[in-house]
Amino acid sequence: MSEVTLENVTIEFPVYDVKRKMLMTSLLKRYLVGGMIKKDNEISHTPAVTALEDISFSLHEGDKLAVTGHNGAGKTTLLRTILGSYKPTRGRIVTRGSIISMVGINLGFDGEATGYENIYIRGAIMGFSRKQIKSYLEEIVDFCELGEYLSLPVRTYSSGMTMRLAFSIATTVPADIVLLDEWLSVGDVDFSKKAHVRLETFLAKAKILILATHNQELADKVCNMAIQVEMGKIVSRS
Repeated sequence: MSEVTLENVTIEFPVYDVKRKMLMTSLLKRYLVGGMIKKDNEISHTPAVTALEDISFSLHEGDKLAVTGHNGAGKTTLLRTILGSYKPTRGRIVTRGSIISMVGINLGFDGEATGYENIYIRGAIMGFSRKQIKSYLEEIVDFCELGEYLSLPVRTYSSGMTMRLAFSIATTVPADIVLLDEWLSVGDVDFSKKAHVRLETFLAKAKILILATHNQELADKVCNMAIQVEMGKIVSRS
């Protein structure tokens, strides 16, 4: 059974390289966009940004959660915490099932490596073996429609071509849990239509979906439950 459970999860980022005088003001007691700035502890007085505070929820198979909120509210930090990129300062996270993150889908691409080589590089970053990636290689190649460019270094690609390759990799290997930061739109008009259909099919296969978005209409259409995050805290649930 797939599961994502967060229990009182708090994420704090200590800020070691700022002048203490700059932060020892009334700002220390105010909430700002992107989290609350405060003293990390009473001993070191190291300033810290609380990106998430006491976040708790539990998801199981069939749950599709929309995470809404303005820029800097903590949506992407929440996705990265569930993925394991950030370790909670306090609290506990339990995940059961394979996870694919659609946050930074071209992360790890090597500009000097070819498109083919980057398929394996990106696949390895996603946690897949070379054998697994090879079994999906033909599908990735066919969908991205980059042809002979796949034999060239990625630094020769346009940004649109790079995203087409990244999208093709990210949506090929199925996963139990999918983390999506806004709806992806990739390439020109024709490719974008094809990518939209592929993304819908990919997400439909996921047992659990967590979608961070500003778009309330999209959240209502795709998800069956929602939380609103402001300044790192859950302020409403539905």
